[in-house]
Amino acid sequence: MSVSGSSFSATIRRGLGGLSWYVRGVMGGDAYEKYLDHHFSSHDALEHPPMTEREFWRDRDDRQDREPQGRCC
Repeated sequence: MSVSGSSFSATIRRGLGGLSWYVRGVMGGDAYEKYLDHHFSSHDALEHPPMTEREFWRDRDDRQDREPQGRCC
């Protein structure tokens, strides 16, 4: 049972990609993308344009400071 080098490296790349996706989700790195998905599906983007990424992260941090939720740090 031999695995070719390209097949092995493709498997490793898929595994690392999945791990990266998971860690990004757990750490909240995909929060802005989720916000945009929600915003465009729930609001009229012309009437209520979405926050910029910078505004989003500032708002998120300010809200977390005002209303702390369970988190590790």
